[in-house]
Amino acid sequence: MLTEMRETERKYEAEPGTALPDLTGLPHVGAVSEPEEFSLEAEYFDTDDLRLLSAGITLRRRRGGSDAGWHLKLPAGPDSRTELHLPLGRGRSAPAELARLVRVYTRTSPLRPVARIATVRRRRLLLDEGGTSLAEVVDDDVSAQSLGSVTALTRWREIEVELTGGDRKLLQAVDKRLREAGLRPSDRSAKLQRVLAGRLPPPARPPRLTSRSPAGEIVLAYLSAHADALRAADPMIRREEPDSVHKMRVASRRLRATLQSFAVIVDPAATAHLVGELRWLGQVLGEARDGEVFAEHVTTSVEQLPPELVLGPVQATLTEILAPQNAAARRAALKALDSPRYFALLDDLDGLLAEPPLTEAEARGASALLGPIAKADRRVGKRIGRAEQRPPGPERDGALHEARKAAKRARYAAEVMVPVTGKPASRYVSRMKTMQSVLGDHQDTFVARARIRELGLRAHRAGDNAFTFGLLYGQEACRALDLQRRAWKAWRHASRPKYRRWLR
Repeated sequence: MLTEMRETERKYEAEPGTALPDLTGLPHVGAVSEPEEFSLEAEYFDTDDLRLLSAGITLRRRRGGSDAGWHLKLPAGPDSRTELHLPLGRGRSAPAELARLVRVYTRTSPLRPVARIATVRRRRLLLDEGGTSLAEVVDDDVSAQSLGSVTALTRWREIEVELTGGDRKLLQAVDKRLREAGLRPSDRSAKLQRVLAGRLPPPARPPRLTSRSPAGEIVLAYLSAHADALRAADPMIRREEPDSVHKMRVASRRLRATLQSFAVIVDPAATAHLVGELRWLGQVLGEARDGEVFAEHVTTSVEQLPPELVLGPVQATLTEILAPQNAAARRAALKALDSPRYFALLDDLDGLLAEPPLTEAEARGASALLGPIAKADRRVGKRIGRAEQRPPGPERDGALHEARKAAKRARYAAEVMVPVTGKPASRYVSRMKTMQSVLGDHQDTFVARARIRELGLRAHRAGDNAFTFGLLYGQEACRALDLQRRAWKAWRHASRPKYRRWLR
């Protein structure tokens, strides 16, 4: 059975004769256990070109110690990783359950052993007054062998500090104590990085963006960040983490919108296919996401009604109809994430970032990006004005939907400039985010009304009381009117000149 935990740790370089300092007297530490020694043996798996390690991911088969088994470690923020465990089993090939979680990186490439690492570990526990473990400090003597066409042997010593119940204040205190004793923080988060350092390209450092940075560099930095976000969301979706579908959907939207908005910088003829594939991915994810949102919203709405207004088997109807629909949408999304089409999209995205099809305008400074952003901003104003002129009903609903898409495009375009301008672009982005949120809620009411009406008709045809569905429909209609008023107010605020001076 797959188990999951969060690992927060720091590693330190230690010369052979370096002694660990006294670790008593640290915050909340009542005692330090006597050292416990044991041996560990691990075989690490990756693609031949080390795609997992390049993404900060490790997959290993470990024997020895208290956590023998298969371990998959995924990045989870500074000093932290999500660690997934499976029992050892009898096979020596990477378990399909774990291999599937990293397919966004491996795609069609097989996972093979790339290194073997043996560790003699001496562990001390930092305990509170009640004897509960707050952290463990381990002193590792490591022997490693790389595998493949070239084999190399390596030995070193390192110190690891991992939180087991303590907080980051304790981690900082241990860090200070170790530095004072002459230990140096390691620039590697995994032992495997040291073993295979010669086969890895040098880590890419994000550029420091200024108004003098080439426009192409600014756009590519934004595209790269959201390509990373898209890939990071893939294993989260496969593990059914909350909001994971939404995260990948938004990343795909940002990528697509940026390629469309800055066609003057990135050649649109070279990216047209990728734009279309990102739209396809967003649509597949949208069906799963929209189903989740509607089910949660309508269920909550029913729960908030007085019991005397819930007539008939309303909750049973919702479960009977929505659960299979949402399950089917999720299966379709997962099928898409295992499809050759999706892997081809990822390959195209990698190719775009490796060899970007930039135009001659890319060498100009950040000011070259202001025109496309201003154009996106003007489109928001035009579509809001068009919506205000439409009569209440389907025409206005449709016009507001178009205004929402324009606000979203303007927001994403302006986000590209936030690292360059700071507060001016951030304030504008905040205003467009508010517009997008209000108009998005309005669009949700439009979709909800259609689906609630369908549910009411089903109940009526089945001979059940449809009163509650009619009541829910009325609530959504009233909510839509309120959201329209809020949208006009949000636009009056967002359209103030002070939010656009940076675009001139």
